[in-house]
Amino acid sequence: MSGEKNLTNLLKGLEPILNPGEYVFVTVSDFEKIRREDTLFEFKEAEGLTVVLEKNKAQALQLPYQFASRWITLKIHSSLEAVGFTAAFSSALTTRHIACNMVAGYYHDHLFVATKDAQKAVKILKNLV
Repeated sequence: MSGEKNLTNLLKGLEPILNPGEYVFVTVSDFEKIRREDTLFEFKEAEGLTVVLEKNKAQALQLPYQFASRWITLKIHSSLEAVGFTAAFSSALTTRHIACNMVAGYYHDHLFVATKDAQKAVKILKNLV
């Protein structure tokens, strides 16, 4: 099943969902301390491995972090080839001074915003069209 590419349809069907929990981005040189089932995702960069996991799990592992965030899922099945979708919601958040870290999954787009901005971000996204 392919995702939606039409920007108008994407924005109409956005349906942002605020997931429970608080998440942090950490960097590690090896994965030995972290159980795979405790991570939300990881990304390999030249400088090290970035891991996103729940804040309480990072604290239990004594992993340093700088940004505590909430995870918002956009429920529409967006195509990885959709043009302008990321720009539309990113611009809306930018005009209201909300930082947004975006991750594209196969089915959905996921945003990580500062904990203090989460409710405001969801409201903005719901009123995007």
